[in-house]
Amino acid sequence: MSNIPDLLKYTKEHEWVAPTATALVYRVGITDYAQAALGDIVYVQLPKIGETLTADKVCGEVESTKSVSEIFSPVTGNVTAVNSDLNSVPESINSDPYGKGWLFEISVEVEPETLLSATDYAGITA
Repeated sequence: MSNIPDLLKYTKEHEWVAPTATALVYRVGITDYAQAALGDIVYVQLPKIGETLTADKVCGEVESTKSVSEIFSPVTGNVTAVNSDLNSVPESINSDPYGKGWLFEISVEVEPETLLSATDYAGITA
């Protein structure tokens, strides 16, 4: 059973979204379920700071010893930060997907409303 924190929101593509201390800025990562399915992560390609992302469009990729998986932006907005630590320690996604393994932060114009609750997400990973 994968870890699905109640306070986060989710996408069907296995990304999580968490509010930050700054209004309308969200932190994004991949879920525990996704990292477990991928296996040992060895490389991450992240979007660039200042880049405009569109919801449900590819914005990066995660490479593991098993496969390469695309990262989809869960919301539309501008990238305000990236987790550059992942350049040297990509396996942080495996060991701490909801903490040190976060991917990027994105500033949005309006609060996202189409994301899944933890209960809804658990239903698609069961």
